[in-house]
Amino acid sequence: MSYTVFENPFSIEDLAVFDEETMQDILGGSFGVELSKLALSLRDASWSLIRSISRHLSPCQLPAFMHELSRPVAQHEVEAARRDVLDRLFWELMYWNMPELYEELTMGERIHPGIFQALEPDMRDRIVLDAGAGSGRASFECLQHGARRVYAVEPSPGLLNILHRKLSKRSAGGIIPLRGSFEHLPLEDDSVDLALSCSAFTAEPGQGGEGGLAELKRVTKPGGKIALIWPRAEDRGWLIAHGFHYIALPLRGEMYVHFRSLQSALRCARLFYAHNQAVTRYLLTRQQPDVPFSVLGFNPPRDYCWLIVE
Repeated sequence: MSYTVFENPFSIEDLAVFDEETMQDILGGSFGVELSKLALSLRDASWSLIRSISRHLSPCQLPAFMHELSRPVAQHEVEAARRDVLDRLFWELMYWNMPELYEELTMGERIHPGIFQALEPDMRDRIVLDAGAGSGRASFECLQHGARRVYAVEPSPGLLNILHRKLSKRSAGGIIPLRGSFEHLPLEDDSVDLALSCSAFTAEPGQGGEGGLAELKRVTKPGGKIALIWPRAEDRGWLIAHGFHYIALPLRGEMYVHFRSLQSALRCARLFYAHNQAVTRYLLTRQQPDVPFSVLGFNPPRDYCWLIVE
């Protein structure tokens, strides 16, 4: 989802929630945050936050950071930099600060059941990788469809925290959460029978791309399968050019996001779909917690791509 869709509720002081590893990822460019903009965004921030961030900087980064932090600058530049930083970190801040609200959103986005039914022969009694696993939506589906073991690899500690909490409440010993990214999967060569990713892999570098596809192929056994569930429409051409087969399952009617209550739906609409007023209007008019994907403006989760690894 584009980060320009939502209403950002976070302040620069919320960056203090991140652990050391996440902060190092941010400073290393994993989230697309420019160091100069981060320094500008910290004008008027607490000294405790500034010290916490600056101690993670390398000797090469620190002089440039301190220069940007102290040079004369107009207030509108500070505000623009702060908006950019907070928007780029929106989802990570969401995972750390509001995990329950994130769960309300993703639990309602139900993947077409025919997708996992079609992939069941590839996962039954086999080892599966769920790359970009998030809080485990696809990982639990894989277990239900017979997977012997599921490696749930996710770069966000916030989402892994949610997954660990879920696993502590359920009997799902076959799921093994691991921190890693598409570009650096923490698995051996030829170690899984099926590598899948649900609504996470894209053609963009940093979200998959050429490097991520190479990693998925590396960890998948020859003759195994890579499956990308609910891919972006704009990535279909790229995927087909890389040998993927595209399948869109037929629908008998609209697909909906099913929120657990009207209050939950309105809360999510005002945050995640703040710039799509049709969503809130639809909910207030119907007074029901279900929203069709056509109103949200997204393709419904009924398609996937697959590729046999040679």
